[in-house]
Amino acid sequence: MYDLAPLLDPAKNPLTYAIPFFVLSLVLEIVGLGHGDDDVAAGDRPRTGYHWPDARASLLMGLGSIFWLTVFKVATFFVYQWVWLHWAPWHLDVTAWWYWPAVIVVLDLCFYATHRFVHRANIGWAAHQSHHSSEYMNFGTALRQKWNPWFDFVFFLPIPLLGFAPWTAYAAFSLSLIYQFCIHTELVDRLWAPIELVFNTPSHHRVHHGSDPEYLDRNYGGILIVWDRLFGTFQPEKQRPTYGLTVPVETYNVFTLEYGAFARIAGQVRRARSWRERWGYVFGPPGWQPAPADAPGQR
Repeated sequence: MYDLAPLLDPAKNPLTYAIPFFVLSLVLEIVGLGHGDDDVAAGDRPRTGYHWPDARASLLMGLGSIFWLTVFKVATFFVYQWVWLHWAPWHLDVTAWWYWPAVIVVLDLCFYATHRFVHRANIGWAAHQSHHSSEYMNFGTALRQKWNPWFDFVFFLPIPLLGFAPWTAYAAFSLSLIYQFCIHTELVDRLWAPIELVFNTPSHHRVHHGSDPEYLDRNYGGILIVWDRLFGTFQPEKQRPTYGLTVPVETYNVFTLEYGAFARIAGQVRRARSWRERWGYVFGPPGWQPAPADAPGQR
């Protein structure tokens, strides 16, 4: 019941079969978009295309995320399996026709919750901001994944508690990642209205990556956009977003991109004058300050 082999077998991971699709999509998008606007000053207008240093950082972060996602799977598998075996009031039938649509929908709701948390809490944003650090919106940016998925553990706990076998949750998450890869592009305009109503689309996700004030903290959905519509975080695309953080990181060093925000929080906590300030720096919203700040926090 605690066999890790199926979980770690590449042949049983949907992401393995998606790799050729990822590569082909990157090649086609590079042909369609060309090189980035290297001559455009930052802040002048949104960048487009591919810029090699930026794309290289995204690829390296994607490779690193494979390692850390595997560590996360191993670290959480035994807990999820124990919860499923001993705490779940029932075990759902994996062979039922409705099982896979159900586990995907439940996982997507859990993803919405954890995605909203990492945008609203400073410590979560420290882990997630690396994915938003690119000023380009392309399939390469989709690979710019965080190396710190630890907060997902808490938000995904309801899945085994509801009786879904843990291994199916990992498979559903892989399917979600494949879907989300597809929506990191500017080559696709708005889709058919019923699709835009229900599903997360390139248009919706471009908003999510925008640093424009009206686009901040919007469109958290993974596969479905209905959660944002239900919980008041939906924002339609009105103009082309300005991608990246509100305060650009201005580096392609992957370790700075992944861990620099944690270093800043550690320094703030060290200098804090009270436990209230320490709590605010860790769990307050990104950019939280104990008194009004002269400059906005990094978003």
